[in-house]
Formats: sequence, structure tokens, C-alpha cells
Amino acid sequence: MALEDLAMFRAVPNCTIFYPSDAISTEHAVLLAANTEGMCYIRTSRPATAVIYTAYENFEVGRAKVVRNGVNDKLTVVGAGVTLHEALAAADDLSKQEDISIRVIDLFTVKPLDAATIISNAKATGGQIITVEDHSSEGGIGEAVCAAVSMEPDILVHQLAVSGVPRSGRPSELLSMFGISARHIIMAVKCVLMN
Repeated sequence: MALEDLAMFRAVPNCTIFYPSDAISTEHAVLLAANTEGMCYIRTSRPATAVIYTAYENFEVGRAKVVRNGVNDKLTVVGAGVTLHEALAAADDLSKQEDISIRVIDLFTVKPLDAATIISNAKATGGQIITVEDHSSEGGIGEAVCAAVSMEPDILVHQLAVSGVPRSGRPSELLSMFGISARHIIMAVKCVLMN
């Protein structure tokens, strides 16, 4: 239940960090890690998440996946692992109930980070990014994305992360308690778009 692991491994030189979101991407992460020189860390999630990729999907070290996009996307949400599924659920609800379309990116690897994909998609969606992670705000996905876009003057990053010390509980309860559930992503999207 560590929520500081990404920060620790991001600080290790030449360490590759995989953060798969389903069974297929986890299998690919293991295969890629076995063939990657240097230290590798694979972060998997506890909940039984739905399979979103096909067996024929291609995965690469340092290459993110745009898993939902459209021409009218208003902003980009970046997640990985369990929060990717929350982002996809939020995208579905926003599309159906509010007629708001958002783009969703699966990082797959936190280090090296696919800055090019993040930047190009952020620019295509009004320069607004929301990161959502089951990690503390220090040193995780949000900070990695902030660093990647720091030289881009027209991109803003809004972070949803776990604040405080985690506790035991059902995954859905914890996602809600710490503000990283689909409902919280929806609220963040609406807040960003209103400002």
C-alpha cells in the first residue's frame, strides 16, 4: 500500500518504471522489463481491473497510449493503473451526461515519460491537463508531467493525488476518500473548464 514508491524509483538513475493498467499491459511490462538493461520497477494495482487492451496491442518502453480521444476534447486526463480506469469512467459519464469530451492518456511507463505524447495532446485540448494518481502528490505522476511540460508556456497541469496517510479499505472507498475517483475527476474537469 505504499504511495511513495514512484517517487523513490524515479530518483534512481537509469531505472525504468512500468505502470500497467490491465492484465495485457502487465504481461507486456514484464516482457519489456526482462529485456531492458538496468533496474526496472513494475507497479501493479490491487483491484481487479477490466481488460482494456487486446492481445495484439503493441507496447514500448517510454511510450504512452492515448486510450480515448475525439476532435472536440476539452482537456487531457493522464492516469495509469487503477486511476486510468477511473479516468475512462469519468470520460464516459461526462460524455453522456454533460456532453463534455475529454482525452485520456495511459502513461504505461512513468520513467522514461512520453513527454511528446503528453505535450501534443495537451496542445490539442486547450493546454489543460489533469493528472490523477494513487500516489502522494510528491514525486509521482503529477510532478513527472509537470517537469515534462515545464518549458511549454501554454500548458497548465492540475493534480489529483492522495493527500495524507493511506488506510485499509475497499478500493472504491479509498479512491473516493482520497479524491481520485471518477466522481472527483468529473468535478476537477468541470472546475478547470469553468475557469
